[in-house]
This record gives sequence, structure tokens and C-alpha cells, in this order.
Amino acid sequence: MSLVLKGKNVNLQDRTKDYIEKKVSKFYRFLPNINEIRVELSQEATRSSQDRFIAEITVRAKKKILRAEERSSDLHSAIDIAVDKLNSQIARVKGKQIDRWHNNKSIREEFPPLSDEILDVLAEEADRKVVRVKQFTVLPMDEEEAIEQMQLLAHDFFVFYNANVGRINVLYKRADNDYGLLDPIVA
Repeated sequence: MSLVLKGKNVNLQDRTKDYIEKKVSKFYRFLPNINEIRVELSQEATRSSQDRFIAEITVRAKKKILRAEERSSDLHSAIDIAVDKLNSQIARVKGKQIDRWHNNKSIREEFPPLSDEILDVLAEEADRKVVRVKQFTVLPMDEEEAIEQMQLLAHDFFVFYNANVGRINVLYKRADNDYGLLDPIVA
């Protein structure tokens, strides 16, 4: 298990590093099989000062990847909000595990109490189900062709067979109007 800190346009001071280490160390208590925690902090020149600092936290655990990204006017508040989002995701994961373990009370006592808001979100998620399955033909293409096709369809994402790598990929539009590419590899 390792903690990777990365800063872009942000000076990572020792005080900030200690603050991050303190915040993310709590994840290990509830997800003991964490391989890596990656924290990427950045600062952008935006019109709105409320979105200036960005905190991205990715937790890689055995068979799970949890990620939160948050923007704020203050670096520490962006970190706090991203950590809170990850705590909710961990609660969701642990809640599912607890249900699988037949309501083991010792685990429930160790886990922190959940707020009413988080319990409402968990209840809504429990009711979700797949209501539609869509099948479509994928043609081999490269990333540039996929971007063009996605723009023609006016979608935020596009699934295609990447001829360059020989796998199904997902192209998506990011909040900064650039594109991201998901290239899954079976573990």
C-alpha cells in the first residue's frame, strides 16, 4: 500500500502533505486491502474562484477502484469534500459486504454511523435495476474517428472497437472539454 501525492500548479507544502496523510489514513481502517491511494491536486485559472482548486483522489483496493474529484475555492476544502465522497463510496461498498455477511454485528459496530442523507442515497441505489439493454454494432476505428462520431451523435460518451489496440474502448467528454479514453484490461 502506498500514497502517491501529485501537484499541478500547486506547491505541496509539508503541512498539506500531513493533512492529506491524516485524512486518507482512515480509509485503511475500513478497506484493509488498499494497494494505492493517489491524490492529485491542481489549480486552474478559472473565472469563478469557487472552482479554482481541484482534488482528485483514487483508491485502488483489491477488485475495487474508488474515485472522487472535487473543486473548491480552497485546497483543503476540496480535499475534505473529496474525502467525504470517498467515505460515502466506502460506506456503500462496506454496506453491501455487511449484507453479504448476514448482518455481522461486530462489523457494524466498528463502522461509523451513517447520516440520514447517506442512508437515503443507499436506499435509492438498492432500488435501481437495469431496465433497458441496448445492443449495437461496433466498427473498428481509431480515436480520431470515434471523436468525430461522438460529436456527430452529440453524446457525452462513445463505445467503439479501437483498431489500434484491438479492444473495446469508451471515449468520453471531460468537464474541461477535453476527451478521456477508457481502455479496460481484464485482470
